[in-house]
Amino acid sequence: MANATPLRIGDNNIAGTPTALFLQVFGGEILTAFQESNVVMDKHMIRQIQHGKSASFPATWKVTAAYHTPGAEIVGQTSPLSERVINIDGQLVASVFFADIDEAMAHFEVRSEYASQTGQVLSSTWDKNVLQAGVLAARASATVTGGNGGTQLTSATTLYKTSAVDLAAGIYAAAQALDEKDVPEMNRYCFVKPAQYYLLAQSTALINRDWGGMGSYAEGSIVKIGGIPIVKTNHLPTTNLSQVSGTNNTYHGDFTKTAALVMTKAAVGTVKLKDMVMSVDWDPRRLGHLLTARYAIGHGILRPECSVELKTTS
Repeated sequence: MANATPLRIGDNNIAGTPTALFLQVFGGEILTAFQESNVVMDKHMIRQIQHGKSASFPATWKVTAAYHTPGAEIVGQTSPLSERVINIDGQLVASVFFADIDEAMAHFEVRSEYASQTGQVLSSTWDKNVLQAGVLAARASATVTGGNGGTQLTSATTLYKTSAVDLAAGIYAAAQALDEKDVPEMNRYCFVKPAQYYLLAQSTALINRDWGGMGSYAEGSIVKIGGIPIVKTNHLPTTNLSQVSGTNNTYHGDFTKTAALVMTKAAVGTVKLKDMVMSVDWDPRRLGHLLTARYAIGHGILRPECSVELKTTS
């Protein structure tokens, strides 16, 4: 009896790789989950590098102007310059192994669910590291001599976490602090945890359209305060975090008193060495498929003056 000729549905143009087309679906599901879970991608600076272990971001400061005296020579002036260096962290990998026999016996399709899970965990790690760097930027000193450092605003007791009125006032104070440091008004964002977001959404003063409020009590949404879009996220740090092995930048610190973060796009930067890469590989020694998603990137402080931490005293 002759052997059957199987039609390998994952083989691209009968090229001899039975899983080639499966990767496209797997990769698409990872990217979709990543994009749906990520809230900081378009809210900070990103640079792609082709080689190396770090990237340098130059920082300049202001120049002055003076009235000219007729006949006097114009010779220029000095102005402080510095840089911020962001390192590439170790490669972050999310992986799942499926035994061939388990997939054959399963009564439901498992790959799509775990493809989504791998995308979400990579996305949440990206978000967390950027927001942790954003809070640390608010605590950092000036990059250039004579420049401005970050800003920390503190509420009495826990009011920034428990009072919509006080939190809204803090966001206005953050906007004022940025204005006073000549930080441009565009690309400002306020990141809050869900508890604080819904506090703000329940304040009729903030969503009352007769007062120019933006949001909906019925929908549980709040759009802007003081011209700053409000971003709800579980990834804002609010615990005491230790350094994680494999990281080459500083993301750790005590964030237990952090209530909100207001920052502009220039506050934090990301350097990419390897963007998101997905693969699914058949392992004949283990009779199963190894699905992986990974990237090699790093995050760090760029402009401390562009970041404001709203914190409590307890």
